[in-house]
Amino acid sequence: MSEVPEGLHYTEEHEYVRAADGDDEFYVGITDYAQSELGDVVFVELPSAGDSFDKMEVFGTIEAVKAVSELFCPVPGEVLEVNDSLDGDPALVNSDPYGEGWMIRLKVSDPSDVQGLLTAEAYRAHLDEG
Repeated sequence: MSEVPEGLHYTEEHEYVRAADGDDEFYVGITDYAQSELGDVVFVELPSAGDSFDKMEVFGTIEAVKAVSELFCPVPGEVLEVNDSLDGDPALVNSDPYGEGWMIRLKVSDPSDVQGLLTAEAYRAHLDEG
């Protein structure tokens, strides 16, 4: 069973949003389920700081041995920081998806948008349906 931590918010496309510094800053990455489905991650293409994205707009790609997948921005916002550690060690997404494997730090346009995402309980139910 995939790890689904409480206190995070999720999308049906398997991204998560985790609170960062301030009420409007969040880390975005892919869930434990997503990384396990992809397999060994070998490359992550991410945007630049200052780039802005709308809800569910593609912000990058993740390449694994098995597949290449698009990454979707869970809520509208501006990229404040990109996890440069993934350049040298993309497997951090596999080993620590909710910690060191985060992808972008996002300043959201409206923090209430995060509340519209799935709770851990709702995301677990979504996984059970699949």
